[in-house]
Amino acid sequence: MSLVFQGRVHRFGDEVNTDVILPGRYLSLRKPEELGRHCMEGLDPGFIKRVRPGDILAVGRNFGCGSSREHAVIALKAAGVSAIVAVSAARIFFRNAVNLGLPVILCPDAAQALREGEEAGVDLDRMAVTQGGESWQAAPLGDEVRAILAAGGLVSRVRQALAAA
Repeated sequence: MSLVFQGRVHRFGDEVNTDVILPGRYLSLRKPEELGRHCMEGLDPGFIKRVRPGDILAVGRNFGCGSSREHAVIALKAAGVSAIVAVSAARIFFRNAVNLGLPVILCPDAAQALREGEEAGVDLDRMAVTQGGESWQAAPLGDEVRAILAAGGLVSRVRQALAAA
């Protein structure tokens, strides 16, 4: 399965925590689409009006720091975010994103260079980020992480493994 994502870039800075990705007052919501309507509300209330399915986030250092809530990842996916290109990401956010099928690519040069509002691509097969004529090489993902992302998340990956057994 090819893991290539194409979308417009939305930029956010350093230390974006899960409380601004999805403010705590929405944690009682259960449906992904309801969570998605409040994505990034704590930092950029207009984000949800601009984001479109397939779009890509270019973010700074320690993205997803703060609480360990999966709700932040669910909200990002429901809002339409297909991939995140980061200088760095909080470890628990990274694992939550992988487990829920949202690629977080560590590529500091690309995260800093991607231009807001322009199309970019993330190719997990080549571990490359592209925009216009520029290309950046991302840090590799482990084979199992790639398999989880290809399956659409950990639950799907486990189901595949059990079906093959």
